[in-house]
Amino acid sequence: MPGISRRAAIALTASASIALLATSCTGRPEAGASDDASKETTVTFWHAWSAPSEVKAVKDLVTGFEKAHPNIHVDVVGNMTDDKMNQALRAGGAKAPDVISSFTTNSVGKFCSSGALVDLNPFFEKSGIDPRKTFPKAMNEYTQFEGNRCAVPLLGDAYGLYYNKTAFKKAGITAPPKTWSAFERVAQKLTIPQGDTYKQLGFMPNYHGWETTTEHYLGQFSPTYFDKDGKSNVAEDPAFEAAFTLQKKLVDALGGYRKLETYRSGLGDEWGPRHPFHTGQVAMQLDGEWRLGMALDAKPKFDIGVAPLPVPDDQADQYGKGYITGTIAGIAATSKKQNAAWELVKYMTTNTDAVVNFSNAIHNVPSTLAALKSPKLTYDPRFKTFLEIAANPDSTTAPASVNGGVYLTTIQQFGYDYESGKATDLKAGLKKTAAQIDTDIAQAK
Repeated sequence: MPGISRRAAIALTASASIALLATSCTGRPEAGASDDASKETTVTFWHAWSAPSEVKAVKDLVTGFEKAHPNIHVDVVGNMTDDKMNQALRAGGAKAPDVISSFTTNSVGKFCSSGALVDLNPFFEKSGIDPRKTFPKAMNEYTQFEGNRCAVPLLGDAYGLYYNKTAFKKAGITAPPKTWSAFERVAQKLTIPQGDTYKQLGFMPNYHGWETTTEHYLGQFSPTYFDKDGKSNVAEDPAFEAAFTLQKKLVDALGGYRKLETYRSGLGDEWGPRHPFHTGQVAMQLDGEWRLGMALDAKPKFDIGVAPLPVPDDQADQYGKGYITGTIAGIAATSKKQNAAWELVKYMTTNTDAVVNFSNAIHNVPSTLAALKSPKLTYDPRFKTFLEIAANPDSTTAPASVNGGVYLTTIQQFGYDYESGKATDLKAGLKKTAAQIDTDIAQAK
């Protein structure tokens, strides 16, 4: 669980490191796909999990595959960073991976456009599997780029709202807010000033907060990041202006950027037991499904509630949606054992029991529609909220781009400038941001 939840930090560095693939990788999707998967063979699988419980879960997953496919053996290599994977995908050779699993969905566009990973569409067709009927809508979207499905989801993350039920009761709040206007009122009602700081903050809205990134907020507004020609839509789609406007309004309503940042700087970090939601210093928290286990392990002095994040008032009928991301798996274009590798990928990502067992062990959201409904899932009742968010067809993700997550970093940087007051003209700032995104993408092609 802690390993996969580091994805947010990994994503920001992965885009730069994977950029080398565009010019260095010579593998093509059809290369080496002539091996006989019924023969005795060994494939190499690299993954990024590192915690002992996670490593054991991967080992158990592979053991299940080897029992189902006794002729295919799997060499598993864990704790592999994207940098190491990228280098191996470029170099190829006997020690390179046949199958990789990365925490970074932002890399899909680069993986696909560079040919580092093979297009899996022919493999799905050959196996009679329809990805659109197999995976949740958002997961199906973030594993392909311009029609090239070079990746497949392997568990996922869904973002929702954690809330302090004890603080809610004290404030006379009977249910989590569903719309943004209600969210703003609740956040203010839960905020208890103490001198020039806070005894309790209703919600930390700043983009430097814990998981309160621009893309996680924007997930509730269902934006269209790019138009049909691949140009940035940031200055054209009103969802972006609405999201920045409402977040800034919330920042101002809760004391202003400087006061909030001063308070935030004295709070615990995201992954430690002193996370401010765990301690009760922040009463509501935007976060992924992994936070529930971490919060319970911290033994908080209050009851924890979980709900979907509120939606804009004009999208009230879509309450229940959220931002989705997750781990991806793919087959190296340099692999000479692609058919055998596909058997492993297919088992790990589409076998319902395999996905369910892995989800139970890792405590992340299952990545197939069938697994999301499986009676074999074991979880805290509150975890069901994240299963429903993942299955919700209105849930959103950030689309793949040829230069990875660079465009998201550009939007986030503007968010920092706007919430802090460094940028004051929202429309002009969004136009400048869109122009920068288009320039970066053009240079990456």
